[in-house]
Amino acid sequence: MSLGDDQEGSGGYGGTGQTRTRYPEGGSDVYGGARRGGRSSSRSLVTVVGVVVLLIAAIAFANRGGDDGSSSAEGAGGQPKTSSTAPSGTKPVQSTPGVIPTGYAHDAQGAQSAAANYATILVSADILKPTRRAELIQQVFVTDRQAALTAKFNKAYSAEFLSKLGLDPNGDAAAGHTYVSRTVPIGTKVTSASATSAAVEVWCTGLYGTAGADSTDPVTSDWFTMTLQMRWADSDWKVDSFSQKDGPAPVPGDDKASSADDMAKAVEEYGGFTYAR
Repeated sequence: MSLGDDQEGSGGYGGTGQTRTRYPEGGSDVYGGARRGGRSSSRSLVTVVGVVVLLIAAIAFANRGGDDGSSSAEGAGGQPKTSSTAPSGTKPVQSTPGVIPTGYAHDAQGAQSAAANYATILVSADILKPTRRAELIQQVFVTDRQAALTAKFNKAYSAEFLSKLGLDPNGDAAAGHTYVSRTVPIGTKVTSASATSAAVEVWCTGLYGTAGADSTDPVTSDWFTMTLQMRWADSDWKVDSFSQKDGPAPVPGDDKASSADDMAKAVEEYGGFTYAR
C-alpha cells in the first residue's frame, strides 16, 4: 500500500501442513499390565535427578559464550551469529513523541535506522492525507526531490483512489470506521554505501484496510521489502528515491481474526516505535 519509484512483482514462500496424532490420556497402562511395585518410584527419582543435572550442564554450556575468543560475524557453516543482527546499543536518533526522528549517525548504521523509520512513514495512513502528506515529504525526502515527489504522490493518491479505499478526499474514513495502514520493519540491509549515499533494503510486515462493522475492505496483513536510496544532506540521512516489492512472506498461521471493533481499538491504543539498527 505504498507509492514507489518502481513496483516489482510478488513473491513469497509456500508450505505444506502436517497432521499430528494425539494419543489417549489418562491413568490406564498402555501396556495393559498391573501397577508396578515400589522400585519404579526410585527409578523415576533417579531419572528426574539425571535430567535436572543434564539441564544444568546444558544451561552452563550455553551461557559460557566467548571462551574461545572468537568474535567473527559468522558461526559454523557460514551461518551468522546472533550478534551480527543484534541491536548495537548506540542511541540512534534524537526522538520526540509525535515527530519523525532526526539526527542519524553519519554511517551505515545511521542510514539503516533512518530507512527503517522512513519506511513506516511512507506506508502509513498519514501519507494518504493531503494536508499531512506535504509535511511528511518535506521531512523525509531530500530538498531537490520534494517538488517532483509531491506531484507524483498527489496524482497517485487522488480522490478517486482514496474513494476505492473507502476514504473521503481528505483521507478520512467514514463515521464508525477506522482506516489502518501500519508498517513494522523486520530487518534492514545495506546493499551499497559511500560517504554521501547508501542503498538500504527494509524487510517489512504491515496491516492495511478499514476496520468497521460493514467494511468491505477488512484489515489484513502483508509482507514486502522496500529499497530506499538514502542521501546525506543537511547533516542527516534523507530519502532520494524508493521502491517496493512483495515478500519474503512466511506461511500464514492459524490465528483467529479479531473483530473490527477490537482491531480499531488496538490501532488507537497501541503506539508505534522508533526503529534503530
